[in-house]
Amino acid sequence: MFVVNNMGPEEISHPSTSEMLRGALWGLMLMVSVLIYGSHAPLISLCRVEGQIPFSSSSVVLLIEFCKLVMSSVMLLLWDRKSVKLQFSWQLAVPYALPAILYGTNNNLVVHMQHFMDPSSFQVLSNLKIVSTALMYSFFLRQNLSMRKWLALSLLMVAGVFYSYGGIHDLEEPSTNTELYISLQGLLLMVIYCFISGLSAVYTEVTLKTQKIPLNLQNIFLYSFGIIVNFVVHVTGSPSSGFLDGFSLWVLVIIISQALNGLIMSAVMKHSSNLTRLFIISFSMLVNGLLSYLLLQIQLTLLFFAAAVLIGFAVYLFYGI
Repeated sequence: MFVVNNMGPEEISHPSTSEMLRGALWGLMLMVSVLIYGSHAPLISLCRVEGQIPFSSSSVVLLIEFCKLVMSSVMLLLWDRKSVKLQFSWQLAVPYALPAILYGTNNNLVVHMQHFMDPSSFQVLSNLKIVSTALMYSFFLRQNLSMRKWLALSLLMVAGVFYSYGGIHDLEEPSTNTELYISLQGLLLMVIYCFISGLSAVYTEVTLKTQKIPLNLQNIFLYSFGIIVNFVVHVTGSPSSGFLDGFSLWVLVIIISQALNGLIMSAVMKHSSNLTRLFIISFSMLVNGLLSYLLLQIQLTLLFFAAAVLIGFAVYLFYGI
């Protein structure tokens, strides 16, 4: 990328080495995030024992939050120790209690909604999170998105619907002909779920950008509240198994990778936006399909390739490539 200054067209400044390195690091972070998002479901499949998930999901979520807290604390001590007076003011910390509660609420809603709709309907309708996040981003951050960008985000949602409805097909799993259904209560819960998802993401972005303190310190506040909320969820859930029962090397990979992805998403929301996060999640669907095909012998359908085309077109419309 070249920038022409006012001295004339012959005077062209090249990006500095540090700028190029930052750009390369940013691109690498986004690629890693796409890979982690996309590999999550295949990794869960690799953890299964006789078709069942052997570990407690609440234990894994709690350990992911703890791992994120440890990583943030280490990075704060290594990189931001000189620029931060380690005075953990409650005025700075309290705003992060709300997103922790919202995230915890949505995690429970995901489980509760399964009683009022079939899994396929949930997967398809959950793509409405894209629209709810974009609407709240536009409203709370006062960003007037062009019709071209709204169209791009709409294409991301349609791509998600295509992929969720039948982008991949398990050849080894017998057809169950599960009936599609959704009750009125399930539809209302889905609306609440999408609203909370958009609100929590945009609120976190606003908080991260408003406070003029290092990101690592902000992450410490956020993940501390996350640990408290998820600990309460784990204890009140009355797990039937031990805290570490069913854990394996693949579970450890999931914990570390998801913790790393949490840190990357914080950086994206502070230095870019939730709209970038939506594109990352959409690209991760394609990675998920490809990894499922390579590792689990899952068949890719025409809807998968249709979703890939729509995501590519959405990128073209949104970023004007």
